[in-house]
Amino acid sequence: MLNRRSTHDVTDSVNVTEAADVCREVCRLYADLYPDISTATLEQAFEDMERLFRGQYRGYLACEAPYHDLQHSLDVTLTMMRLIHGHEQAHARDGRIGHLGALLGVISALFHDSGYIRRWNDHRHANGSEYTSTHVSRGGRFLGEYLPTVGLGHAVPICSHMLHFTGYEIPVQRIPLDDAKLRRLGKMMGTADLLAQMSDRCYLEKCRDRLYPEFVASGVASTDAPGGGYQSAEALLKKTPLFFNHAQQRLHIDFKDMYQHLETFFADTGDLYMAAVMRNNSYLARVLESDDLAMLRRVPPWTLNRDIPPIKTTPCAK
Repeated sequence: MLNRRSTHDVTDSVNVTEAADVCREVCRLYADLYPDISTATLEQAFEDMERLFRGQYRGYLACEAPYHDLQHSLDVTLTMMRLIHGHEQAHARDGRIGHLGALLGVISALFHDSGYIRRWNDHRHANGSEYTSTHVSRGGRFLGEYLPTVGLGHAVPICSHMLHFTGYEIPVQRIPLDDAKLRRLGKMMGTADLLAQMSDRCYLEKCRDRLYPEFVASGVASTDAPGGGYQSAEALLKKTPLFFNHAQQRLHIDFKDMYQHLETFFADTGDLYMAAVMRNNSYLARVLESDDLAMLRRVPPWTLNRDIPPIKTTPCAK
């Protein structure tokens, strides 16, 4: 999909800056798989997730992370549901994840970056981006509070562990989920997180203008950080091809090629996510070869509240 809008998913048919639009499509796909199961809990989760990111959820401030924002979480959730749909199509009844597993997977995807959002009385941090290195564990604690409110208290350990497939706090092999189907679901969520961001139409601009400020706020950009950090947004972009390569290995090795379920889902068109990822990677190579970052001209949609101050960035010391 070459001419898609920056607000829309890889098919250009779902506005991933609008929770109601993504909810409608996710519920449609869920009902297609499990026609006798109510989507009421899913719909409630979408409403609660949007309130959390907008600063309307009791005890929490609005999302302040410009990269890990509402659009990213909605895009990941839509990708997750498509992976689940493809998986269920490809498996006989005994091999399916089932309606409860799918529900837990989608809700976990919705709140997978809830750990970036500060509590209302957090005076030690100026921006939720400062939680970059611990946001997965914080997200698990949020789910520990949230899931009982929608009748899923029994699933807190499952969903809290599942979130770790999107992060690096715990190696995938050591995430304590023993059930084979639940591990498969976790690998799908890790896959959805990678593919949604790398296939974003404005992925390169977001890395330069939004991810780098988050790294500055969290200290990841510091030259003292593991891996040498990033002295500038330009330096981050120059290392992004390495991230593409790392992500490919993670998709293949850690997540066991779960992305192939998208080929089942997109049976008529081929995997639109991977195609978009390859286009971004190819264009980045052209930008770096020409040494002209002005070639990155797309303007990503802004989903943070207008009163959220920008993250201050200053060059890191060499």
